[in-house]
Amino acid sequence: MRYPAQPFKRTLAALVLLCLALPAMADTSVSDAWVRATVPHQQSTGAFMTLTASSDSKLVDVQSPVAEIVQVHQMTMDNDVMGMKQVHSVDLPAGKAVSLDPNGYHVMLMKLKQQVKEGEQVPLTLVIEDAKGHKQTLEVKAPVRALNAEAMHGHEHMH
Repeated sequence: MRYPAQPFKRTLAALVLLCLALPAMADTSVSDAWVRATVPHQQSTGAFMTLTASSDSKLVDVQSPVAEIVQVHQMTMDNDVMGMKQVHSVDLPAGKAVSLDPNGYHVMLMKLKQQVKEGEQVPLTLVIEDAKGHKQTLEVKAPVRALNAEAMHGHEHMH
């Protein structure tokens, strides 16, 4: 069966316009995600990754089923004294890779529900908010690396 070309073209044009009218969602990519392994009964560990957003955005929340508490922290050094504080968001400037690593911003998984072992994968849910307040949820499976991967300078023992 053949359809008249004119109604098809109008329908196609309407669909294109509809797609253009939808709010553009900033895309954020995640690379090099990983979680540090734990020993039995250890209550916390860190998750690390690199985030790159296509437009000015911020990381506003992280969740994981392996921990009762998940927070984003920032490590600082002041006169050779290490400090740690929870932050409520991490700015993700457009096109700039932002590293969450053991020596700066990072995700803390606290009150772990079980030991996190090398070779496993930890599910993480990241919530990114763009400058217009639109939120994007990213599901990440972060591989667990050995305990001695990029030492955290004793950070896990602070919790």
